[in-house]
Amino acid sequence: MLERLARFCFRRWKLVGAAWLVALVGLSAASGALKPEFRTEFRLPNTESKRGFDILQREFAGSSSGFSGQLVFLAPGGVTQPDTKAAITEFITKVRSIDGLTVTSPFEPGGERQIAAAGPGAGTIAYATVDFPPDVAQSDFKTYRTKVDDVVPSTPGLTVELGGEAFADFAPPSSELIGLVFAIFILLIAFGSVMAMGLPIGVALSGIGCGIAAIGLLSHALAFPDFTTTLGAMIGLGVGIDYALFIVTRYRDALHDGKAPEDATAEALDTAGRAVIFAGITVVISLLGMLLMGLSFVRGLAIGASVTVVFTMIASLTLLPALLGWAKRRVEVTRYRGLVAVVLVALALLAVAFKQPVVALPFVALAVLTIVAGFFVPALKREVPRRAVKPMRERFWYTWSRVIQRRPWPALVAGLVALGLLAVPVFSLRLGFSDTGNYPESTTTRRAYDLLAQGFGPGFNGPLVVTTEVPAGTSPEAIAKVTEVMAKTPGVAFASPAVPNKATPPTALLWQVVPATSPQDAATSDLVHRLRDTVIPAAVEGTGMNPAVAGSVAANIDFADYIAKRMPLFVGAVLVLSFLLLMAVFRSLLVPLKAVVMNLLSIGSAYGTVVAIFQWGWLSSLLGIGKAGPIEPWAPMMMFAIVFGLSMDYEVFLLSRMREEYLRTRDNGTAVADGLAATARVITAAAAIMVFVFGSFLLESNRQIKLFGVGLAMAVLLDATLVRMVLVPATMELLGARNWWLPAWLDRILPKIDVEGHEHAEAPVPVP
Repeated sequence: MLERLARFCFRRWKLVGAAWLVALVGLSAASGALKPEFRTEFRLPNTESKRGFDILQREFAGSSSGFSGQLVFLAPGGVTQPDTKAAITEFITKVRSIDGLTVTSPFEPGGERQIAAAGPGAGTIAYATVDFPPDVAQSDFKTYRTKVDDVVPSTPGLTVELGGEAFADFAPPSSELIGLVFAIFILLIAFGSVMAMGLPIGVALSGIGCGIAAIGLLSHALAFPDFTTTLGAMIGLGVGIDYALFIVTRYRDALHDGKAPEDATAEALDTAGRAVIFAGITVVISLLGMLLMGLSFVRGLAIGASVTVVFTMIASLTLLPALLGWAKRRVEVTRYRGLVAVVLVALALLAVAFKQPVVALPFVALAVLTIVAGFFVPALKREVPRRAVKPMRERFWYTWSRVIQRRPWPALVAGLVALGLLAVPVFSLRLGFSDTGNYPESTTTRRAYDLLAQGFGPGFNGPLVVTTEVPAGTSPEAIAKVTEVMAKTPGVAFASPAVPNKATPPTALLWQVVPATSPQDAATSDLVHRLRDTVIPAAVEGTGMNPAVAGSVAANIDFADYIAKRMPLFVGAVLVLSFLLLMAVFRSLLVPLKAVVMNLLSIGSAYGTVVAIFQWGWLSSLLGIGKAGPIEPWAPMMMFAIVFGLSMDYEVFLLSRMREEYLRTRDNGTAVADGLAATARVITAAAAIMVFVFGSFLLESNRQIKLFGVGLAMAVLLDATLVRMVLVPATMELLGARNWWLPAWLDRILPKIDVEGHEHAEAPVPVP
């Protein structure tokens, strides 16, 4: 089927290309016309914080959206000095005039607590609370931030900072564009051909474009967070280039063997194309495994990323053969004018990625000039000398494999020790959310956080809200006892008196509890659990009240606990399904088992690296991360899904070629070396691209993005080096022909999946 598909697309390349163009334009136009409706549904099922929020919404319903920020004031001469107070009051009046914003001033009745009364900030630090309208979208925060910035006073002796996530600076990462530029350079170096470089990138971008447009259309039926397209583009760029690169490499190998372009395309799709299909399936399995987490926003991310992967896989199997039908043998030809123009365009894109469009213009102009001059200047018309194609067994990677195979035990032990040492920090992993105190000190958000901590204590940046419904006849003494007990609890800096709702008599109460420690401190998490488990239940025993500890900090703790409980189910399901699929593909028990174990090792090492840098603080100043903190609960989940999928890509590409060589030669040692020699360059190039894509996240200011990038880059780097190039050949050599052993009874019931594209009689394999 794949051979027939390849020949059809090759011969009808105009028709297939036009169909893809129509699909891309049509989907994009439809998505743009309907306007995607991205929304983040952050709801945790059956948690105490959810119960608390439900009570607040039902009994204390107001006009606020739940999003708020602070206007923080520092006046060394005192915030109540007449000139300073007048400037602050005028500023607050201007902010109130902005559509939808509600501001609570420290100078209004009841606002006295918004002026620091003790400590180093006494009398000099104050704040006003800003509540956003109920229908605010996250995309509106930047607009509000700009409007508030425009009216900030420049009064001498008064400093104004904007606090809270709503006022934080956030720019979407440009890492996809940076990754694209590095992909151009890496592929040019690896293959020495503009066409061989351009085809994988063109196919990947076409698949990503259709995938993102499809996500926009699906957003009207499913809840997709607004960063789903960023995640889809990131994964689509990686897998799309991987898939097309693997097929193009096989196509070029067939050309070098003397085959005609059409036959080479058919062979590439009938061999590498099969590996692409099953590699894509494993990525989709890994991503859709996140559905088991039971969270709506995670479900949106999983489906959105899977849609992009499916489109890039289809593009690799249809659009790529069509492009090969157009390029034919020109895939081997590169002229100097094309090479120079591509390099100049890549530099222009890099300038755009770094927000320097003015710098990009000269590069674009030079690229156009080079193309035009190329028709008249003989030197630019000349072909770039082709790199001599070495026989497989004269390549570096063949020699490398033989070195590992001659000493498999030392290589295996060294690789396992290295990964084990990197994974050690994971045993101290603490899940939790960082806060605005982790922002760079140069940001107004961080300065506001520090001022509030200085004036009101570190826990002020993350107060808890305790709320309960009140049974009829509840005595004031019982209510006062709850306040007293919470106020005396170790770790509590302040507990407010109970505030009733507006019903007569009151049907609900709420307390504000300020911890003595910062929102991300482990002691704050311990305090929340202590209040819930022992302190509050003992205080309300026999009263009929059932207070719930809520607030953003409590919700974050619940989220971390929920993710931690669901992770084993998610990981286990992905591992089992991947094992079963690989067992059917490679007709082996040991090969899929090794693949699963080694992928876990590389991911575990990446987790350990993230803990060492972001939780322990190693190299944090060098990487511009700021102070240490917990690991975001969603990060291990997302890292596992993405990295496991990408690493299984490399596993399928490598092992399918090894099995193909084994079925051809029946010599395990030779098959391992030949398979590594044939695929190592492709895997290395693809991994290098992803390392640069993810590593470029370090250029972003947001700690969470940095964490995500470091973890993914480290996992891909370890997987493509220590795992694929050391542990795989070492273990394959040690196990010998047993790699391909499968019990006869299991062989009979497993579906027959021919990923190699060639039929061979099965040779007897030794029983382990």
